[in-house]
Amino acid sequence: MASPFESGLLNLQLYDLRREPVLREARAWFLRDFNPTSLTDVVEAVSGERNASFRMVLGYWDMAASLVTAGAIDAHAFLAAHGEIYATFSKIQPFLDELRTASGEPDFCKHIEAVLMTDPNAPSTMTRRREAIRAAARPAPGPGSR
Repeated sequence: MASPFESGLLNLQLYDLRREPVLREARAWFLRDFNPTSLTDVVEAVSGERNASFRMVLGYWDMAASLVTAGAIDAHAFLAAHGEIYATFSKIQPFLDELRTASGEPDFCKHIEAVLMTDPNAPSTMTRRREAIRAAARPAPGPGSR
């Protein structure tokens, strides 16, 4: 198990990695524009030009969460420092079982899931964030509409 100091350093390094331009753009797309309502929506995204972005974002967060499941970072400190993981996982969580079956990858995002589910508030937090992101993504009503 890492010391609190070592855990803190790893959290800071993970935060620094998020600033890399390609990952930053992929995360922006994933959080802002990727709003699946079905497994079909997820498959369309994975099958199109955003495949690399999809894999990059989820790969980054699953790798980061694996540092928690391996004991290198304290789970509480990780979740306190990286709230974005809730919003990210909330996008695919409703389709996770179907994704795992369809892809033949039963361990897909298993570290993200394991870390988030240590938080008893995770289901409600993910629902709240998923709904807020979807609401923000909807076009604003035009003038005169009610």
